[in-house]
Amino acid sequence: MEQKAESSYLEYNSQRSPLIIPEYGRHLQKLIDQLTQIKDRDERNKAAKYVISVMGTLNPHLRDVPDFQHKLWDQLFIMSDFKLDVDSPYPIPSPEALNLRPDRLKYPQNFPKYRFYGNNIKYMIDVATKWEEGEMKSALILVIANHMKKSYLSWNKETVEDEVIFQHLYELSDGKINLMTSNEELSNSQSLIKVNKKVSNKAQFNNQNKNSNQKNQFKKKINQKNKRN
Repeated sequence: MEQKAESSYLEYNSQRSPLIIPEYGRHLQKLIDQLTQIKDRDERNKAAKYVISVMGTLNPHLRDVPDFQHKLWDQLFIMSDFKLDVDSPYPIPSPEALNLRPDRLKYPQNFPKYRFYGNNIKYMIDVATKWEEGEMKSALILVIANHMKKSYLSWNKETVEDEVIFQHLYELSDGKINLMTSNEELSNSQSLIKVNKKVSNKAQFNNQNKNSNQKNQFKKKINQKNKRN
């Protein structure tokens, strides 16, 4: 009978109210709930400062945050479900501000005709068309054309004539950049292919080193375990 009487006073998590910020635990949440029920304002202010000091002790990593105290005071009001009425050294947050959702990110939904160039090339072309005529603009256009040729070769793995790149550049710039009648020559296809191969080989070499290091570490752990046994 005594065991049944004692079990009736047990409090299960399923019967408790959910924790607003679980990291602080149930005891601090109860302390804040009691804080909101203090009638005397001066006593309530003193108790709030004590709770802030406890919260700071529980989260020493927040001391590296520049706005450490401001964050703790905001969390105090949030955990009190915005029912706490005390003198805060910082602006009191509102439930509306807490429930605000960030603006939806605008992802590029461009579907270019030549996808192997990417959206950045189109952006660079648009910028180049707005520059004033001169050596700087001519140099930028030549850099863009060479990069287009390099991108073309990295996807198609074939040689390409400069006239093809000039035609694509003309189309992507809406006819504002025309190199088809110029005497400009782009970098040699073979040299650009070698550059692409060097980049891919370097990435492959790094992956191989990473895998070999992981294997060596695994072997060391096995050897250490065998020695202990």
